[in-house]
Amino acid sequence: MPNKIQNPNKNSNSYDLIERTAKFGEDVIEFAGTLPRNEINRPLLSQIVRSGTSIGANYMEADGAVSKKDFENKIGICRKEAKESMHWFRMIAKANPNHKDKCRELYKESQEFVWIFSSIINSSKNNSKNKK
Repeated sequence: MPNKIQNPNKNSNSYDLIERTAKFGEDVIEFAGTLPRNEINRPLLSQIVRSGTSIGANYMEADGAVSKKDFENKIGICRKEAKESMHWFRMIAKANPNHKDKCRELYKESQEFVWIFSSIINSSKNNSKNKK
């Protein structure tokens, strides 16, 4: 259930990413429920549900990080899980050609997360260099 109250101490971009990653996880779960359960899909679905929902969970951890190093580590995990999700959507599309359009849509969102988290990591590292 999404949090409807925005923390006044956080910037709105942070809140938007919290909501966006949570919505993505929900979309992954919903999509997984539409696919047939068979020998090929079972392991693919298990993997995509894990990686797709992990993005938001790790972003929530990053949002509450206790140090810059902890933050960068969690954001790095978010990026890793987003990349992994891209892979699983490609495999699911191959195994389920009639679901290719939805896989493409979710793949693109995963790719956007990779770009966003890469940008966050680069900004964080550049801020560290500028302070030295």
